[in-house]
This record gives sequence, C-alpha cells and structure tokens, in this order.
Amino acid sequence: MSTETPAPTDTGDNRYVAVARTPEFDALRSTLRRFVFPVSAAFLLWYALYVLLSAYARDFMGTKVVGHINVALIFGLLQFVTTFLIAWLYARYAERRVDPLADDLRAQIEGNAAPAAAPVATEGDADA
Repeated sequence: MSTETPAPTDTGDNRYVAVARTPEFDALRSTLRRFVFPVSAAFLLWYALYVLLSAYARDFMGTKVVGHINVALIFGLLQFVTTFLIAWLYARYAERRVDPLADDLRAQIEGNAAPAAAPVATEGDADA
C-alpha cells in the first residue's frame, strides 16, 4: 500500500481557460450575443410598454375589441405569443449560426483532448 499522494488529474479547468482565450470561442460568444442582447432588450421594452400602459393608460387598455375582450387582454396574450416566437427564432438562429461554431469548437477541443502517451523522460534522454 502506497502513501504517496496521487498526481493531480486534468479536470478540464486548464483546458477551458485555454479554449476561452481562442478566437473561435470569441466568435461563438459574439454570434450568440448578436441575437440574445437585441432580442432581450426588445422583449423587455415590449413588456415595459404593456406594464406602463396597464398602469397609466387604463382607458386605452380597457377598450373593448370584441365582446368582453379588451386591449389589455390582447396585449397580455401577445406576451405569451412573443415568448414562443422568440424561442422559435432562437432555435432557428442557433441551428444556423451558433451550433456550427460550437460543433467546430467542440471537435477542436476533443481532437486536442485525445489521450496521447507522453514520453517519459529518462536520464539518457537528457543527452540527446
């Protein structure tokens, strides 16, 4: 039974840091941000408009459209429609733009992560 402490294994932390510094990773993040930030801002503005109109334009929001259905109800339901539309648009965007970059980066990482038998240095190797 050995009392020696085993050598630390590669947990992937160092590999992640190395990958995060690559231009490919920057391109992936940039591509993702190009969709996420504008769409998130637009949705938040749309939601804020709904809340502000509900609070300060009660007459407008209470306007009957058909039967007992008013503008506020339509705007509220459109929030759900918008959410599903954004999810669908993101799925399409990710499939076309984000996933290919992520797949290339993953292949690059896994290609470098293949276990290679490192030669063990011996005293005779130092002279060569």
